[in-house]
Amino acid sequence: MAMTTQSASARPLPQGKISYEEFLQWLDEDTWAEWVDGEVQLMSPVSGEHQLVSIYLKTLLAYFVSTRELGVVLDEPFHMRGAPDLPSRSPDILFVHSKNLHRLKAHFLDGPADLVVEVISPESRSRDRGEKYYEYEQAGVREYWIVDPDRKQVEFHVLTPQGIYHPAFVGSEGEYHSTAVEGFWIRVEWLWQRPPMQEVLKAWGWF
Repeated sequence: MAMTTQSASARPLPQGKISYEEFLQWLDEDTWAEWVDGEVQLMSPVSGEHQLVSIYLKTLLAYFVSTRELGVVLDEPFHMRGAPDLPSRSPDILFVHSKNLHRLKAHFLDGPADLVVEVISPESRSRDRGEKYYEYEQAGVREYWIVDPDRKQVEFHVLTPQGIYHPAFVGSEGEYHSTAVEGFWIRVEWLWQRPPMQEVLKAWGWF
């Protein structure tokens, strides 16, 4: 998600640093923002391609997860605070395994998701590969996917037992099998081609 210093909401921004509790009280469903180092950072609108890729991938994940009863799939603007000393981010997509559903609060995930997906824009490329990469790694997010619609490329990073991300797959096409979502796999080119769900289900061998 891209970030902007200009307010996308009519609501005035809090002045100076605020606590996370104050941030949650200030935030509403019409204001997309993240809480970083005690300050509010508003998010800017995204491109149509960004939205199409994000919706398509969320649809595939949510259908698979709900059918297999593996947990829940959420998306922006729902928040994740991976650890008490980390910022509160609003990933494009996140998956929480059923064994970790106790981390779900009314308005945020209190702890790491099992999978986080960021669909990047030119403005957010360095942040998604930099700040967020290390934050998600430190929080213990098991898998981190970075989807780049402009380059038509996806990076799949998997957390090692040492707590360090290892690039499991990088490319524009080919199959990737998730370690965080049991049994789930995609062909990377599906994100750019966006075939009908029936074709995906057939590839999965569901009929």
